[in-house]
Amino acid sequence: MHAALVPLDALFELRQAAWLAEAHISNFLNRRRSLSLEGLDRVLAAQNITIDQLLPVELAASAAPMSRQVSSDPMEAVPVVSASAAMDDAHILPSAVIETIQVAASRLDDNRARPSTKHAHWQRFVAIRTDAQQAAAMDPVLLPGAIVVLDRHYNSLAPYRAYQQTLYAVRCGAALLVRFVDFNEGRLILRPYSRNFPVQLLPLAAHESPGDYLVGRVCLVFSEL
Repeated sequence: MHAALVPLDALFELRQAAWLAEAHISNFLNRRRSLSLEGLDRVLAAQNITIDQLLPVELAASAAPMSRQVSSDPMEAVPVVSASAAMDDAHILPSAVIETIQVAASRLDDNRARPSTKHAHWQRFVAIRTDAQQAAAMDPVLLPGAIVVLDRHYNSLAPYRAYQQTLYAVRCGAALLVRFVDFNEGRLILRPYSRNFPVQLLPLAAHESPGDYLVGRVCLVFSEL
């Protein structure tokens, strides 16, 4: 904008209202200098203009649908159950539900499935609360009382993400352990995160496969701060 295009009376009123020297306004309009942030704030205040009014229309328009999409994202109830129910119950009965948590359906739907034949028709998502021993073995990945959501349709040792270990819930006798898992020479290798806990070896019988012991992949963890 050139100074000659601005009426002199309007320029005088703007300079007075914004408490700016005439030279500052002239230099700015003639592109010789820029206004400081403080000077810009004064000009906007003098004209009763907010910064939101200067944003491109398309930015404001695109923000509205996104906020509506987030707020309208459907929620899905995930049952929190005991370790034994997570391991053994194909379908969770109401009597087995300790509590439920609400998770955005999109966060569950985005998970890729690799179910074993046994688990293909099981109720897919369940959650458990970690006890002190489970949390200690995986500290600081898991905290005591954390809610761990299991995808029981992922019972494969194929890495879920390249170059990143996959965390599983594993059947180990009567216990359910949360561990990183490898497989070598017919044995599952259960690796804790903490060095204070030993690596455990779980031998498989000839007719067994890793999917018989992998209850599911840990897909979400909710911890209270």
